[in-house]
Amino acid sequence: MSDKKVILYTTPTCVFCKSVKEYFDDNKIKYETVDLVENRDRVQEMVDKSGQMGVPVIDAGGEIVVGFDKAKLDSIFAK
Repeated sequence: MSDKKVILYTTPTCVFCKSVKEYFDDNKIKYETVDLVENRDRVQEMVDKSGQMGVPVIDAGGEIVVGFDKAKLDSIFAK
């Protein structure tokens, strides 16, 4: 469990985004979801943080993870 503020940039059709959500839910990690289809004004925010246009992008207290990188997530949210 972590006290980091976690933001998940996602789209409704992203399969890897669903995997990230399952990971967070399974590990009881609280997170804010930013649906970029509904919040197009936040796309640039995501690109500025990650340098990427693809999702998922995770901002875990300033640590940026692009894609569903379970090993990196495990290291950030080590129990």
